[in-house]
Amino acid sequence: MAGDVIELGDAEFKREVLESKQPVLVDFTATWCPPCRVIAPVLDSLASEYKGRLKFAKLNVDDHQRTAEEYGIRATPTLLLFKEGRVVKQIVGAVPRAKLEETLRPLV
Repeated sequence: MAGDVIELGDAEFKREVLESKQPVLVDFTATWCPPCRVIAPVLDSLASEYKGRLKFAKLNVDDHQRTAEEYGIRATPTLLLFKEGRVVKQIVGAVPRAKLEETLRPLV
């Protein structure tokens, strides 16, 4: 994982995501999920490009079920984009890079 994507747990979620001054894209992922492995390098690359404007984070749904349940995560990967502590966009599945950029661009 690139250094620009932070790994979250239930304990850090509020501080790193809900209280963040900048928008945060959270990748709800699992180690056993093939589409999650496909999208991971794309997210790593985008995290480097958007550094300072958008925070990227991953949360393993198997290890941190409380947060995943709180946000109704039913499939992996699910990407939730938070702005000012609220979910403003949701993307389910491994979507192409262009689709991700199209979603992110207006929000940063």
